[in-house]
Amino acid sequence: MHFSAGDLARTRIAEQPDPLWETVLSLHQLREHRREPVLDGWRRRGCARSVRALRLLSPLMPPRGYFPDFLTPAEASGGLECGIDAVLATPRGQLRAEIGLLAACNPLPHWARPLSEGNPRTLHGLGRALREYHRGVLAPGWPDIASRIEADRRHRTDAQCRLGTAEMLRTFAPMLHWQPPVLTADYPVERDVHLAGRGLLLVPSYFCRDRPVALLDETLWPVLVYPARAPHPGQLADPGARLAPLLGHTRAAVLQALQEPRTTSELARHAGVSLSSASEHASVLRRAGLVASTRQRHCMHHTLTQLGSHLLSGMLKGC
Repeated sequence: MHFSAGDLARTRIAEQPDPLWETVLSLHQLREHRREPVLDGWRRRGCARSVRALRLLSPLMPPRGYFPDFLTPAEASGGLECGIDAVLATPRGQLRAEIGLLAACNPLPHWARPLSEGNPRTLHGLGRALREYHRGVLAPGWPDIASRIEADRRHRTDAQCRLGTAEMLRTFAPMLHWQPPVLTADYPVERDVHLAGRGLLLVPSYFCRDRPVALLDETLWPVLVYPARAPHPGQLADPGARLAPLLGHTRAAVLQALQEPRTTSELARHAGVSLSSASEHASVLRRAGLVASTRQRHCMHHTLTQLGSHLLSGMLKGC
């Protein structure tokens, strides 16, 4: 991937998990029978509705080689329903071209032809299958998926804020190699992608494995999906539980609730404490340098400082 200075300025990390990329990549893992907590749970449940969805989706998402770009639209960054709406609104020309590419290397079922022609009934059947698969396979384990992706996102964005985008790209080594102005990845086929001032959206994924994945159509907005880092073995799933002996259970809960900026009333609601208690604990954490507070009109807004973020994520050295 070839960058210009403008591309570096427009490169960013996706703000939340992409439900359609996770759908495609989890389906790949499901058929490879790798051990994954989310998929192991699905296998144990044997959800019949998800099995039907799997049968419909599998031909469109082969575990090796090409799968259609229209299955992972950029709109899915807004959530599952936004993504499915975009899939259903795919122009017929794109459907025809991408399913044609898929058919060149893979046998497809009889309904693939009406899908390539934009048949509304077939498209809505695809939408139902995507919802059923997400509900049966991904939704039960979505907190774990989101937690790993958020931890990775915080790691990358922290490096980007402190050191700049060029240095943030070095955090992907050895999976990606940054030799300005080119970002190189081990990839099944040789490709050169010129970002041409559009920047790059980096999407951390729970189910992406071994190497990153990119869209084939270079006229679409450049996206690179990569494996989110697994948590450090020494990190607990609940950082609040680790901090409780140091801060006390209530103050640890208040700190943990500030993983997103909140007003005092929002903080009280998410931490499960009274308004006065939330204000008091925020003041103590602010004096300790873990929280920053600013007044906007009649509300006090609280955010984690860099120190507070590092402490909560378990990344603070020597703690």
